[in-house]
Amino acid sequence: MKTEGWLAAAAGAFLSYLRVERGFSDNSILAYSFDIKDFQAYAGSGPIDGAHSAVVSGYMDHLAQQGLSSRTIARRLSALRTFFRFLQNEGRLDADPAALVHAPRQWQTLPKYLTSNEITRLLELPDATQPLGLRDKAMLELLYSSGLRVSELCALKMQDFNDELGFVRIFGKGGKHRMVPVGRAAIVAIGDWVNGGRSLVLKSRSSAYLFVTGRGTAMTRQAFWKNLAQYAKAAGLHGRLTPHVLRHSFATHLLEGGADLRSVQSMLGHADIATTQIYTHVVRTRLRETVDRHHPRN
Repeated sequence: MKTEGWLAAAAGAFLSYLRVERGFSDNSILAYSFDIKDFQAYAGSGPIDGAHSAVVSGYMDHLAQQGLSSRTIARRLSALRTFFRFLQNEGRLDADPAALVHAPRQWQTLPKYLTSNEITRLLELPDATQPLGLRDKAMLELLYSSGLRVSELCALKMQDFNDELGFVRIFGKGGKHRMVPVGRAAIVAIGDWVNGGRSLVLKSRSSAYLFVTGRGTAMTRQAFWKNLAQYAKAAGLHGRLTPHVLRHSFATHLLEGGADLRSVQSMLGHADIATTQIYTHVVRTRLRETVDRHHPRN
């Protein structure tokens, strides 16, 4: 197993496995492809097998010297471990060369979120007298109401939204689907968009997607990010506002309102509840700050 060509061929088989058998999204496959190619560029044509963990640990040091964060380095190592496990199962590796390599320690940072007042300011900005304003209003309301990922939001089709039941059907990571309830404000905003703005934007064109652009195509993540940045600036929200901040705000506000962790996990589509538990730390931190700020004995 000493040629760079062999490693490239193995990577191709691995990516096909992720796509066909694991049902990974295009974005996930693209990320794995980038990580493996970057490792390939570092490893060159040297030997890659279970006895050569030094190659992997050297690659980790190389990433650290490039100034990458510990979180990014840990993600790269996780991708390589998944790749090497696949090669072991296929009989192409006798052992995992990353098995003895430790991920860098990650300092857990709490996710950013908006306050209720900041959310209100943001949601009131789209011009509901204009078709595109109706679309933007509906997308923002739905994102905050349901905690969707931006990729899930843009991929929604007309048939995925049920206004009578108040649910959206989401096809998330790994081909898994879930049903997420939608709040009244979002249902009204989506209804206004579908009945009052969508046909004006599409004109004579047709589309299966719920949120479309003036070209008649589905709204892209990049276009939504750009619109969100403009609204954030107009709302006077400092710092970089991303769609994920609205997802964080959704989860934080639910838990503050008394929602149970399992329900929030289900709505967010987290496979592991440990991922959802980070929001309990957010709530505790916020309560601590409230006591420190307002209690007379503090």
